[in-house]
Amino acid sequence: MADVATPKKTPTDFLNVILGQSVVVKLNSGIVYKGVLACLDGYMNIALEQTEEYANGQLKNKYGDAFIRGNNVLYISATE
Repeated sequence: MADVATPKKTPTDFLNVILGQSVVVKLNSGIVYKGVLACLDGYMNIALEQTEEYANGQLKNKYGDAFIRGNNVLYISATE
């Protein structure tokens, strides 16, 4: 068998793929935001559209657009 090298995926590759897709963003405080990833920068500052805010699994607020400062982000995940 020939050894075929598969290209390595970087976090930047992942983020480029999910731009414009639905995502879940969890903050260090435990608050969760769900929305459409509009854009982000090198500091992980995130702009979401159609944003919903959840605390303890309960919907708390709905926002049209939201900006999340990157140093508060625990993780960002793609949703299906």
